[in-house]
Amino acid sequence: MTERIHEALRRLQKQLEARGLDANAAVLLMEHVTRKSRAALLADMREPLSDSELRQFEEESAELLTGRPVQHIIGEEWFYGRPFIVSEDVLIPRPETEELVQHALQRADRLFGHEPIRLADIGTGSGAIAVTFKLERPDSDVTATDISAAALTVAESNAGRHGADVGFRPGDLAEPLAGETFDIILSNPPYISESDAPDMSPTVTGFEPHSALFAPEEGLVLYRRLADSLPGVIESRALIGLEIGHLQGPAVRDLFQKAFPDAAVDIVKDINGKDRMIFCEIV
Repeated sequence: MTERIHEALRRLQKQLEARGLDANAAVLLMEHVTRKSRAALLADMREPLSDSELRQFEEESAELLTGRPVQHIIGEEWFYGRPFIVSEDVLIPRPETEELVQHALQRADRLFGHEPIRLADIGTGSGAIAVTFKLERPDSDVTATDISAAALTVAESNAGRHGADVGFRPGDLAEPLAGETFDIILSNPPYISESDAPDMSPTVTGFEPHSALFAPEEGLVLYRRLADSLPGVIESRALIGLEIGHLQGPAVRDLFQKAFPDAAVDIVKDINGKDRMIFCEIV
């Protein structure tokens, strides 16, 4: 029997809710299956699904009900108003990281005006930070690093998709930047303590790369390494922006204040009022 869009959608939403999963994922999946925008989907809720659409929706619903992120099923996530390819090799871009880019762009305008900027994105993953900065500030020279070759493949695909001229380099943290200096360094490193894994959603821990999520020493080890290495790769006037866990602000601020004694190091809250970013301005 033919099923209408709203009937199939509500059925899946109830199944997701019963398993403690995000019911909003059902709408994203339906948009993907019907190839409709959100507005068109809302307007056509009483339209029947075709046999092929219903079959695809059933197959992909089964995947969704295992806890697999909807972004992996549809193959993309939106970031800063643009679709980015994602896979199990990269962290799914989050709204908090959009805020890191937004604040970095604002501070770049204040610190550098219209001067050309050399920027490095350390641990680029999907390339969302590097590609977005390049597109929002076309005069910038952007380099991105990642230790994962698979992640760099995804990032390069995203740069190509959006026509962003970004240079990609394999390697651990700032090592691929040795011998050069940059005006801005941005990074969203793994920062979740391994002890927090049992309390996290299985949709995250079961499907996203642990190397992009977790870090030893209560999630602080990579910040220590960055604080040690970044003085050798930045200009005398520079900006460093880092995403952090909401309980890590004071510890990360202290690490960078010690590394850059004369810098202004700020903890910046996200839209939900949680400590989410560290910005270090060296002037």
